[in-house]
Amino acid sequence: MSIRRCAQTLASFAAAALLGAGAGAGAGAGADGKAPPAIDLRIRNHLFEPSELVIPAHTKVRLRVHNLDDTPEEFESWELNREKVILGGQTTVIFVGPLSPGEYPFFGEFNPKTAQGKLIAE
Repeated sequence: MSIRRCAQTLASFAAAALLGAGAGAGAGAGADGKAPPAIDLRIRNHLFEPSELVIPAHTKVRLRVHNLDDTPEEFESWELNREKVILGGQTTVIFVGPLSPGEYPFFGEFNPKTAQGKLIAE
């Protein structure tokens, strides 16, 4: 490959990286430019609190998951197509929606027998 072709390829990669970074900057904002509503969910003693969360249907939601345990837990939902490990004592944000009305179960991958919950979109 010639030096000129290498330079063109590198320039293309750099441009794509910059466009990708700019696209992600507003990823949390809704169509109106406002931040989506935030809902808090806690993990304590390998349980989700509250175990049922009611959220507005057809609205993107910012789910703040606070792991109050010392051990990690993985938020997992096949229906929401989400999975994320939250280390002990840490908080993470998971964006969901907009969702059609219905129920969307989730569970803790590391403690699936106790860590159960669902989002209810109304």
